[in-house]
Amino acid sequence: MSGAPSTAALAGVPAGVQSRGVWAGHRQIFVRFATEAETATMYTSTALARELTRQSARAGFHSVCIGGRDPLGNDEFLANALSQTTTALPIMVDTDGQRPGAITTLSKWLSIVQVSLDFMESDAEVERAMESITVAAAASRDQALVLEPRDETSDAQILRVVEQLHRAGDRAKVVLHPSPGAERGVSLDRRWSMLMEQCSALHPEMRLAIRIPAPAAMR
Repeated sequence: MSGAPSTAALAGVPAGVQSRGVWAGHRQIFVRFATEAETATMYTSTALARELTRQSARAGFHSVCIGGRDPLGNDEFLANALSQTTTALPIMVDTDGQRPGAITTLSKWLSIVQVSLDFMESDAEVERAMESITVAAAASRDQALVLEPRDETSDAQILRVVEQLHRAGDRAKVVLHPSPGAERGVSLDRRWSMLMEQCSALHPEMRLAIRIPAPAAMR
């Protein structure tokens, strides 16, 4: 793609098991854009394409997951790389949903758009996340929403987001991960079964799931 950025800072292209979300438990190839705390390596789009093609030729992978820090902020770099990749594996982008326009740029290469929310978002950020779901649906891509509430997140906050999601994409799959305090417990209390009952009345494609902890899994 002429004029597209030729390099980006990646934390690597490791193989691992997905810890969370709609494809949790699957072995994936991860394209991880580096956070400030991670050691970054500069990849050219051609080098990334070559690495994806090489790894995906090996048996045992379910899919590719593009994630890390603001992956859709590198949409032109990714488009350049994916246009050179011969992988037949399904490709997921895991995003905070703040760049819906980038989904249009990449949609031809994507199988699913997964938007992850941790309930630290403002109302405007949640609205943009829902717009990302709508854009993915309009592009005929599968959509998923991962809800990662904090210990202080209320049921009302969760239910409000599920209601918004149903308006944005009524076929989107939603994975609700219990809050960290609940996951550390021996068993989940009744709150989560009751919350799932309420959520499922708003949106039928709901699933409650415990995250797979590191080092067995990564994201």
